[in-house]
This record gives sequence, structure tokens and C-alpha cells, in this order.
Amino acid sequence: MRKTSRAVVLCAATAVLATACAGGGARGGSGAVAEPPKKDDKLTLTVFSKYSDREELEVTKALNTIKSKFPNIEIKHEGNQDDDKITGAVRGGNPPDVAMTFMTDNLGQFCSSGSWQDLKGYIERDKIDLNVIPQAVREYTDFRGTRCALPMLADVYGLFYNKDQFAAAGITEVPKTTDQLLDAAKRLTQKNPDGSIKVAGFLPSMPFYNNQAQIWAPSWGARYLDGNGKSALAGSAEWKAMFEFQKKLVDFYGYDNLERFRAGLGQEYSADHAFQQGKLAMIMDGEYRTAFIADQAPNISFGTAPFPHSAARPDRDGGAFATGTIIGIPKGAKNPGAAWELIKHMSLETETLVNLSNAIKNVPSTEAALKDPRLQITPQFKTFIDLYGSGKLWSNPPTPIGDAHLKAVNDFAAEWQAGKVANLDEGLKKVDQQINDALAQSGK
Repeated sequence: MRKTSRAVVLCAATAVLATACAGGGARGGSGAVAEPPKKDDKLTLTVFSKYSDREELEVTKALNTIKSKFPNIEIKHEGNQDDDKITGAVRGGNPPDVAMTFMTDNLGQFCSSGSWQDLKGYIERDKIDLNVIPQAVREYTDFRGTRCALPMLADVYGLFYNKDQFAAAGITEVPKTTDQLLDAAKRLTQKNPDGSIKVAGFLPSMPFYNNQAQIWAPSWGARYLDGNGKSALAGSAEWKAMFEFQKKLVDFYGYDNLERFRAGLGQEYSADHAFQQGKLAMIMDGEYRTAFIADQAPNISFGTAPFPHSAARPDRDGGAFATGTIIGIPKGAKNPGAAWELIKHMSLETETLVNLSNAIKNVPSTEAALKDPRLQITPQFKTFIDLYGSGKLWSNPPTPIGDAHLKAVNDFAAEWQAGKVANLDEGLKKVDQQINDALAQSGK
């Protein structure tokens, strides 16, 4: 149960959209650089992460391999720590030495507030070449020139499909465009005698599982911010096309029917996940789902592919949304020099990245790890390796309001699919105003 929905966020969970999160302290500068520990120094590094269960155990193993360099460093890994808990620990003056988060959308707030320390001085001192990391991944660990995190592992999103259900429906080709996805979803849908949904070909409900606006958006070529850093959804043909696609599927199922079906589906990271139970024939999901299927539903015959793209945007063929786990040093960390050594170890060491990728099936975030022969690549996992190297990855733009802009769009999507938005253009204009007001009030 490693991931959380990208719309459940640090700022939005505690404040209205118009309130920008304040992390305390000044903007993180390059500042003083702490010396690394000596090989025989004895100390304990506390690490906070959101990992849990099987993945928490594997990450703890990886963290402890730092002992090969510093045998007397002890690792205290505390899982199930979300961004609110990390930020609360910083504000309370008792932060961990190292923090990991899946919520890359909060990076702008972390960097601009100084709640995570700028790593520039360490990177320059140790002559780290960040070009070993793909550009899209570098972008979601930097905010306006302040790099307060490094990527640990990457997540890339694509289409998962049930091969047996495809065969039963007579579908011989995986959909490549969103029009083909719509057609396949209708053909794959099965209903009970009373008209209720037995199997949904593709669930349009948003936000649900990884049906998040920001994860869908690259397939339509929809951007959140314009060249001036402002929200401009209402003037975007791509956003309109995406929401119109969603509404076509909602209308096909019937909103009330869809909601009754969705209410009976299992949790995202449990063995009862709807795709793993055969209740969804196709889903949008990340590469890590391959590990959950292997562990929880090994008998499913499934394939993976790039998520279908809008026919109006053929340039998005073979592209994908990318995010991942980021790792940094919180403000006030007791052992920043040792923390940096652990961050380098987890972000840049090929063997560490390969072993952890093999264990939890995330994409390793350096070129060397991707090419390492020890990396275990199944046909289903290879899809995501190929997408990662496509040069067509999109990630979310870091902002000083965390991911409040993402929540605003996902909230709108929920209202739109429920039929509560009379006019799409006018509805999107209101979302633009919300987001732009929050950006203006942030003062950054």
C-alpha cells in the first residue's frame, strides 16, 4: 500500500484552496554544507516514508545497505508517515534526518518554504552529474532553481488490460487512441440481469484509483499552467476533450449505476483491487501494479501498453505521465551530513536502485540502473521501461501551493461526472480563478 491518490495532499487536506501552505522559515538557500560522517562514527538516522507492508520491509533493507560504507550508522525507518506528518515534525522542531514522499506535487511548497533543505551545495561539493537522470524526472525535484530533493525511484503510468476478457469480447488489438479505448470499454462491459454493472470495461470515475486528472492529462496533451505560470484550463481544447471523453463513458454506464458499482470495489492496494478481481477489464495504473499482481493475483493474464492518446494529439503516442518517490533533508535535521550520504546512496547508487526496483517494481531513476543487466524486466514491466526512455514523459509543474491546483481540477471532475456542471467552459473558468487566486495569495 505504497501510493496514495495524488489528490490527497498536504495543503488541501488542511486548508481551503485559496490558502497557500506555509512551511515556516525562509526559502532554502545553498547555505552551509555539513561534513559527511567518518567511517566509524556511530549515529542513528531517522527516515520517514509513506511505505508500508511488503514495500516498507524492502525499502528498509535498501536503507540498511548504507552500512557497507558506514558500518556504525543505524537506520530507524518509520513507515506510514505522510506529508502532513513530515511537515508537522519540521514545525515541531523534531524532524527526521531524511524524508521520502510520493507526493512530488508538494515539492514546490517544500523548496520555496525551506522546509526541505536546498541540496545545491552538496551536489556541487561532490560533483554530482544530474544528467544521469532523465529531464522529466529532474524537473519534478527542482523548483525555480532550488533543488531540495533527488528522485529515488520513478513511477510511469500506462494501460493494464485483462487478456482473457479481451479475448472473450473478440478484441484482438490493444486500443491506441482514446476513441478506441471508449469503444473497447463498451464492448468489455458486462451487466447483471438487473442492469447493474458486473464488469466495467474502463471506469471513468474521477478521482478513483489512478483516475486522476493529472495522470490522464498527458494523453490529451493537456497542460495545467500556461507560459506565464497561470491556470488556463478554460481556453484549452485538450482539457475539454478529456472531460468530454469522461462524460461519454459516464453517460454510457449511468452515473448512479456507476456509483453503486464503484462503492463495491476493493481498496487500491489490497488484494481486492477491482482489476485483480476481474471487475475492471482495463485500468490506468503505474508500473508498481505488476508487483501487486504478482503478489496478490498471480493467475491473472494481463498485458500492459502505453495509455491511449487523443486522436487529435498523435504526438502523444507512446508518451506517459511520470512521477515517483523523492527524498530530501528536512529543515532542522540532526545529522544532515550523514543524511546526504544516505540520499546519494538511495538516489544514485546503481546496485541499490536495481535491487530496490527488482523488489518493489518501480522504475530506477538513473540511466546506469536502467541498463544494468541485473534489472529484472518482465514483458509487462518492459512497457514502463520503454515509456521512461521515450523522451515523452510529462510530470506536474511544481508550484508554491503544493498540489492544490490538482485537487481543484479533480474536485471539478467529480462535479462534472455527477452532472452538476451545466456548462463546461464556465465551470473551467471558475477552476482557473480558484487556482490563480491561490497562486497570487502564495506570494511566490
